[in-house]
Amino acid sequence: MAEGRPSIPAELRRRVLVEAGHRCAIPTCRQHPVDIEHIDDWAQVKKHEFENLIALCPTCHRRKGNGANQIDRKSLRQYKANLAVLNSRYGDIERRLIELYAGLLQQQNHTASEPLYFRLGVGTALQVMYLVQDGYLVRVPWDGVKIGDVPLLEMYQFTEAGTEFVKRWAAAQPIDPGDEAAEGTMAADTNS
Repeated sequence: MAEGRPSIPAELRRRVLVEAGHRCAIPTCRQHPVDIEHIDDWAQVKKHEFENLIALCPTCHRRKGNGANQIDRKSLRQYKANLAVLNSRYGDIERRLIELYAGLLQQQNHTASEPLYFRLGVGTALQVMYLVQDGYLVRVPWDGVKIGDVPLLEMYQFTEAGTEFVKRWAAAQPIDPGDEAAEGTMAADTNS
């Protein structure tokens, strides 16, 4: 820690860690352990504020910067904003599906013509209802595993809109429709 720089208060650290689920806030990383990092450098702002703090693993922390293959501040701000949307709208299982699907999209360079299906336990509909209500996930008819006439699993698939939502989230683009107007104002702010 820099000399004269006060520690981040425990309650503020806790809020940042809880926001990110104690994992790296970069959606394609999600590693742990994490450091609490200032989006705008401490040397510039000289204060600890929730809006300027983000959880990053040591690798992503080192990648924070403005050079090629680095994570710029604009992206960090968007990752933080997207965390707030995900955490306030979607439950744990929904967030895990989004993370899993983002990883699969990244690995397979997936296109909408190659559907990926997710088998979930019967009764999971309540746990994924916001993704379904938002039009991002749909239950797919499936005559799968049953005991007698009782199905044990249900099949779900991300819609085209859901695939675009997950791609935007993974690419640090706004996922809240209200953020798209703000995106234009942030365009000139590429390095801050």
